[in-house]
Amino acid sequence: MIKEFTRFYLTLNLLAVPLFGQDATRNDSVELKSSENGSVVNDIYTNGNGSVNRLPQLLQDVKVLLTEAMIADVHKDTLEVIYYLDRIYDLLGEADQLGEKTDEDLEEFDRFIASLNDIYTQRLTTLDLTDAPITAAYVRQMIADITVPVEVEMGNSKFVIVDDRDGHIPLVRNKTVDQFINYFQTKGRAQFQIWLDRIPEYGQLINGILKENGLPEELLYLAMIESGLNPKAFSRANASGMWQFIYSTGKFYGLKRDWYVDERRDPKKSTEAACKYLIDLYEEFDHWYLALAAYNSGSGRVQRAMRLHQTSDFWQLHSLPRETRNYIPYYLSAAIISKNPTEYGFETYSEKRKAPFEFETVELEKSADLSVLARSAGTSLKTLQYYNPELRQSATPKDGLYNLRLPIGANDQFTANFNSLPEGQRFAPQYVLHKVRRGESLWTISKKYKVSIHDLASVNKIRNRSKIRVGQKLTIPIRGAYATSDGPPGHIKVVYTVRKGDTLGHIAQDYGTRANKIRRWNNLKYGQYIFPGQQLVLWVKRG
Repeated sequence: MIKEFTRFYLTLNLLAVPLFGQDATRNDSVELKSSENGSVVNDIYTNGNGSVNRLPQLLQDVKVLLTEAMIADVHKDTLEVIYYLDRIYDLLGEADQLGEKTDEDLEEFDRFIASLNDIYTQRLTTLDLTDAPITAAYVRQMIADITVPVEVEMGNSKFVIVDDRDGHIPLVRNKTVDQFINYFQTKGRAQFQIWLDRIPEYGQLINGILKENGLPEELLYLAMIESGLNPKAFSRANASGMWQFIYSTGKFYGLKRDWYVDERRDPKKSTEAACKYLIDLYEEFDHWYLALAAYNSGSGRVQRAMRLHQTSDFWQLHSLPRETRNYIPYYLSAAIISKNPTEYGFETYSEKRKAPFEFETVELEKSADLSVLARSAGTSLKTLQYYNPELRQSATPKDGLYNLRLPIGANDQFTANFNSLPEGQRFAPQYVLHKVRRGESLWTISKKYKVSIHDLASVNKIRNRSKIRVGQKLTIPIRGAYATSDGPPGHIKVVYTVRKGDTLGHIAQDYGTRANKIRRWNNLKYGQYIFPGQQLVLWVKRG
């Protein structure tokens, strides 16, 4: 009862923040009837031009998920906290695909990201700050707000050359660079040490790819300031991964994002894509400072500044946005410290430093459950997800071959164990089929299966969420926190939360099973009452 009251209180507070501004109006009716099948569509918002505005609903969804994460944190359930946070970042990553947004939408989105960072780093006690996925971007924004670029021409400024070798990015110090160095030595010390500790983990992989592409080794520190070398990093600009690609740029350079994977989070694939992007930028500007400025703000903005000031000297492009003017000094400070950490008071080794990111690969023919794969490899699910951060679900992709990464030395054990399993246990797609009934909508179906409307629309490639047909078959994804393959063969476990007015008969009918089976699965005696909020285990046939 206390847990339910806590959930209600936190949800009420999180959702109390306005979700739409002056130019976004909620329809007069909360429920809209579909013209095709009479199904109900809940909580539809429109912007000034009459088109559907989906950002408010997305923000509402992530706030509810954040509430669940906070409750799980109170109960010291770290795995549950991680699950909900992963869902939050998956949904936030879709925000750049929701079409045109109002200024009020963007303001509310920024406010939520700032609040999320505060909750993540200060209020979730079961998590380690080293895994915080938005800290790097938040630090960059914070120090950009407290520093003022030195707007003087290079000829009148005093520069100290730290490194100017051929084939390397020139490292220099000036007043602004020193401001950032001082910040990292004081307020930002703990965070920067975490970033330094990740260099032995990912530096070898990144430097190898940079060398293969003939790029300077100092570009490693570009990934450091973008993400803190965190593959799951996320920013308020909807950029994701170690190199902070937005969806459109990532897609242009070959990074796939679908229901199963987000290759922006893959250290190897994203680094290879970043190399292609950086080569294009360097060929365009013929100077690394300009190329990196374009990486931050776009090449068009840098080109306009060069035309306005009639110079290709980055330090004289005063019309660039403040964040971009700070970006190069910020990068230089990180590179200078990282070249010689002890000189600036940092440790070259700490207890949180990890081994290099090295792996073996095995080819899978079909979609497989990650829990089964982890057991076959003799490792944990968390370890398997660490080596495969691009995976968004608790299963590998169902279409085509997939190269799964395993810890070094696990390949032989995995092959022997996995091949010894029956076919039905090896390959386990995490979905069920649902036939739309009269009166149902994506909203009611999403509540039934504990899946977000965004996920249902994405998996089924539905553009107009208010139009689903009676008799239409929908693929319902079942996520890892509510799904497992340890039950009856050919079934998926679903955890159902009882609602007011539910009976075992109605629940059994909805899920295509029988009431006596539900009683057996949940150790319920015949005639025993169920109550709202109670969680029941159901085994649903696979599609």
